[in-house]
Order: sequence, then structure tokens, then C-alpha cells
Amino acid sequence: MNVKLQTIKIIKSTPLIRNVFEYFHFHSQFKKALIGCETILDLGCGSDSSFASVSKNFHSVGVDAFLPAIEESKKKGIHNEYFCMDIMDIDKQFEKDSFDGVLLGDVIEHLDKEQGVMLLEKIENIAKKKIVIFTPNGFLHQGIHYQNPWQEHKSGWSADEMVGRGFKVIGFGGVKSLRTELSKIKYRPYLLWRVISELSELFVRDFPKHAFSILCIKEKANINK
Repeated sequence: MNVKLQTIKIIKSTPLIRNVFEYFHFHSQFKKALIGCETILDLGCGSDSSFASVSKNFHSVGVDAFLPAIEESKKKGIHNEYFCMDIMDIDKQFEKDSFDGVLLGDVIEHLDKEQGVMLLEKIENIAKKKIVIFTPNGFLHQGIHYQNPWQEHKSGWSADEMVGRGFKVIGFGGVKSLRTELSKIKYRPYLLWRVISELSELFVRDFPKHAFSILCIKEKANINK
């Protein structure tokens, strides 16, 4: 294992640090966000959805416009069903309240602002209980990657904006100014700044406007407000 990553692993393995990071860790909060959902629609699921790290006790459907990503996800058995389609057409495929939860994980930033707003409106019609969105905090430049034209970033969604849209927002990824495209650490020496970034998770969770990424959760009771 890389010496830098091994050092970070040792630091995180101490009992106090391990418990703290479990509380702040994305996947821990992601699992909590899905509580109460028996059916979930994962839009723009890609080849390696966040669902891959979750013990599934629900039925999930993956949607993506990039067929190679769908095929790779199928091999991993991440979802129960798949649709290769444009996510902007979900209202033609799925009925009102047809899923308990709808997930947009690292997706909405790949649409321009107008499309993103339209998609949110479609999702609010399809979601019966919850909407869960994970996205960079504000605009983050990213070009085409992995020969997938849909990887380019076209819009930014800030913590304040998502709160204004009725979402509970949790900050992740450490302080925004410490990272750059593809979540890479901006400064050197790498190990020092990686540790600083990891520790800053303790701050940004409750102050998401300073976070690199945001997890946004909207309950059905708040939808259409």
C-alpha cells in the first residue's frame, strides 16, 4: 500500500479518530438518508454508484445514458433493474410517487442550470418519500473523463441554494479551498494537506457552505414547498 495512504489509515484506526470519522463519513450519512425507503431510483447511476457500499434491503433501479457504465454496473450487481436512457425523460418512464426515494449522486452538476431545475421538478413528482442529492458545493470545473461526454460539469449548486430549495444539507470532502478538479488535494506536501483536509470534515459537516461537496436530503413533507 502507498506509504501516504498507510499513514492516514493508521491515524484513522485509533479508537477515538475512528468513531469520529464514522460519524462524519459520507457512507454513514448516506445510509441514514435512505432509511425508510424500500424502492429507490438512482439517476445517472454510472458504473460505481454509492449503493455499492450499502447493504441493500431495498429494490433499486439504475438509470444512465452511457451504456458502458450500465454494463459495468450490471457486472457488479449494484441494482436490481436498469434503464439506459436520458434522465431528462424519466417523467415518460416513471409515474408519480413510483419510488420511495430518488438519488442524484454526482449528477446534477453535469446539466446546465435550466435542465437541472427541470429535473428537480420531475424528481419531486416521482419521489414518494425522499430526494437525496450529492454534488460539489458550487461550480467545480471538470472536463470530459473516461471517454464519457456526460462527465463535463455545466452548473454549480451551492449549499445555500439547496437549503433555499428545502433540503437539509450536510458538508463533506473537507474545506472546499483545499481541493481541486476530481477532488484532488491542491497543496503540497500531499500527506500533510490530506490529513488537514480529512480533519476539516469535523468543521464542514455542520457548516456546508465551506465544504467541497454537499449531501442534500429533502423529505416528502417538504417537497413542493
